[in-house]
Amino acid sequence: MSNELKEDASIVHPSVQPLFTPFSIGKLTLPNRIVMAPMTRTFSPNGMPGADVAQYYRRRAENGVGLIITEGTVINHPSSADHPNVPHFYGPALDGWSSVVEQVHAAGGRIFPQLWHVGMARTAGNPPNPESLPIGPSGIDLSGNQVTAPMTQSDILSVIEAFAQAAGDAKLLGFDGIEIHGAHGYLIDQFFWKQTNKRSDRYGGDSFEGRTRFAVEIIRAIRNAVGPDFPIALRISQWKNSNYTAKLAETPEQLSSFLEPLTTAGVDIYHCSTRRFWEPEFEGSDLNLAGWVKSLTGRPTVTVGSVGLNEEFIRSFASGQVTQVTSLDGLIERLEQNEFDLVAVGRSLLVDPEWAMKIRNGRFGELNPFTVESLGTL
Repeated sequence: MSNELKEDASIVHPSVQPLFTPFSIGKLTLPNRIVMAPMTRTFSPNGMPGADVAQYYRRRAENGVGLIITEGTVINHPSSADHPNVPHFYGPALDGWSSVVEQVHAAGGRIFPQLWHVGMARTAGNPPNPESLPIGPSGIDLSGNQVTAPMTQSDILSVIEAFAQAAGDAKLLGFDGIEIHGAHGYLIDQFFWKQTNKRSDRYGGDSFEGRTRFAVEIIRAIRNAVGPDFPIALRISQWKNSNYTAKLAETPEQLSSFLEPLTTAGVDIYHCSTRRFWEPEFEGSDLNLAGWVKSLTGRPTVTVGSVGLNEEFIRSFASGQVTQVTSLDGLIERLEQNEFDLVAVGRSLLVDPEWAMKIRNGRFGELNPFTVESLGTL
């Protein structure tokens, strides 16, 4: 590799050119296709993001990440969080998020907050607000245990209002859009999933029309709060933190039924969480989840799941002996074929703030290896 290539940040290595083309979500234009995936960091004491959090995001923006999606930020509801140092997205914490936006924009970046409620993933008695019980559609935890009473209509309305409040505040603070966390077995996903939603009212039942109604009402309330041109992303997954093989939809037809109410409600872009982006979602097709969602809805999609890694890395990480794997095999080809539109990167960007710039310049040998120790710092 020539020194000229290393020194000129404007040069894009031919092998990764598709990753560095602009993309628009409505009126928002991103400079490239790389997204920083949301990763829970718990570095906001008592829910307050400080200057270190702002610098954490700024470093990724100034090194060429096209869109940053923040770690999960909890909405203004007493049982929304399950850890005292997960950042709030309400009250005094908004001053910290204002600084984050300022820093990211000063570095030329774009940023969405991820809005979150953990639901029944919360352990009763945990801080913050240890007196607040976990809530969920049926009061059933991810293991199938009855823990609390089902959410009342009043509970449902208060959570919807809190999501809308957070989204409206995000727009006022200058964020470029928002992402709703509807994946991984947290509150919204608990309404989607039959195992945790046993309701017989309009928010439950055997049909996706009922089980998506809670999310639909959140999306509509957010749209009313932010107006027509503010991007709304929704993160979805089949898998749950408690069950990696879980399926909301067993077939493309079921997936279409699941997505249709959400798309109609106003989702602009779907963030499709898989553990390994290269794995097909259904038999008979090589499309991954993001590919199927894009095909069925016509909406842009983000793919995510071990980008830059492979089975060798995953096995070595599980054993505690991590080796660096930088292969983007298959990813670029899928992007060129328009299977999905954006690519979210998690662990690789966590350990190496310069990951996007190094990839852009073809400096693959300079990428920092991921280690467990890297989780201990911002």
